[in-house]
Amino acid sequence: QVQLVESGGRLVQAGGSLRLSCAASGRTFSSYTMAWFRQAPGKEREFVAAISRDGLATNYADSLKDRFTISRDNAKNTVYLQINSLKPEDTAVYYCAAKPFGSVMSTAGGPYRYWGQGTQVTVSS
Repeated sequence: QVQLVESGGRLVQAGGSLRLSCAASGRTFSSYTMAWFRQAPGKEREFVAAISRDGLATNYADSLKDRFTISRDNAKNTVYLQINSLKPEDTAVYYCAAKPFGSVMSTAGGPYRYWGQGTQVTVSS
């Protein structure tokens, strides 16, 4: 089992940048495929990005890949999401998630067993 705690969300002006962090408990962090999802008010949860267990492979939502970068540091049990050129439509709660089995970087939320509580990102115009 792993517990996930996101941080780094805040109010930021359009055009700015943010780095979100997700700290994981436990000693098996490197065995999890990790991902970020987001949910805007009144909208369904949306896949943002995923990263392989060794950090060498990534998968992004097509509409976001130019501005979002996912990375991980297995020594620190942390996964990151760098967001550049923020837009008001990026306003959402951002969640990290962990998938314990297999190497597929799923874009669906179902395969991810563990979820954090989320961190709020608000982008003002």
